[in-house]
Amino acid sequence: MIEEVQDYAIILLDKEGIIQNWNSGAKKIKGYHSDEIIGKNFSLFYTHEDQLNKKHLKLLEQATKNGRASDTGWRVKKDGTWFWGNITITAIHNEMNEVIGFGKLTRDLTEFKKNELAKALKARELKIKELEQFTYIASHDLQEPLRTVSNYIQIIEEDYGAFLDQQGKEYLSIIDQAAMRMKALVSGLLDHSRLGIKSKTTSVDLNEILKATLTDLKSLIESKKATVHYPKNLPNIIGYKVELHQLFLNLITNAIKFTNDNIAPIIIIGCEKRMNHWEFSIQDNGIGINSKNFDKIFNIFQRTEETLHYKGYGLGLAHCKKIVELHNGRIWVESVIDQGSTFYFNLLSQTNE
Repeated sequence: MIEEVQDYAIILLDKEGIIQNWNSGAKKIKGYHSDEIIGKNFSLFYTHEDQLNKKHLKLLEQATKNGRASDTGWRVKKDGTWFWGNITITAIHNEMNEVIGFGKLTRDLTEFKKNELAKALKARELKIKELEQFTYIASHDLQEPLRTVSNYIQIIEEDYGAFLDQQGKEYLSIIDQAAMRMKALVSGLLDHSRLGIKSKTTSVDLNEILKATLTDLKSLIESKKATVHYPKNLPNIIGYKVELHQLFLNLITNAIKFTNDNIAPIIIIGCEKRMNHWEFSIQDNGIGINSKNFDKIFNIFQRTEETLHYKGYGLGLAHCKKIVELHNGRIWVESVIDQGSTFYFNLLSQTNE
């Protein structure tokens, strides 16, 4: 009866996780014939990231300790595609209550997950649309009073500058600088809201993107005596060309910018193929980031104590995060103070490889 069940994958594992049997449901859900998979470790069903984190072993340990372990997440089929699975692993004991193996039950909930994601995506798109509309209106409405302030500062300087003492001129200068800063922040907010709005996805050659980025940064690279190492054969992906250029531009600029004056920047760009995406890394030998700020730095207008004496408004990484998320990817950082940082991001491999 178990062998003929098709809605569930029912598998027997030995205590090391080696597959002992294979029913019709397992073949239907995972794609393997029994003679292809029996005798192999069930870790084959886990994503590369889960394998690195040894998730399969942790589930066996939990089942050994508690008698049962449950998990819901992405699993990998024979053809490399992913499915959303609900898994229960139950420990099997002998007469002396020793664990001699495990029973594993898997249910494919991919369609349920797709419906759930579609609803969440629709709600998210509605919220984003409302936010973008608010940001666009607010930015335009704020621009006009700022222009008025700047114009009147100029009039005061031209018509009444001779009557102002030194302190009065300093006050006027402070007001002017504050107005300019506010104008830059509003402009940045408007740029952030526009990312991806009018763009269309196309096949993008990342070799061309990186080449154009390094050309744009040639003057900065030479002035800082920076060295940039990068792969010679980057992939093509389906994405937003202008935004991807800005992504690389912002990350490489930061890698060069946030270094100590007495150290020549060394930038190492990496690219590795994962299960269904490309993982990129941009490593530097800069000032580093305190671990407590790893999430904060991707929020708009947020700056850390290490970067306060550098020019900027805290927009670049917020732009990067939004661009990566527009491509259904993720961005994160690993860093050590005074040793450097490595920014990682992934992009789906919907490619013309």
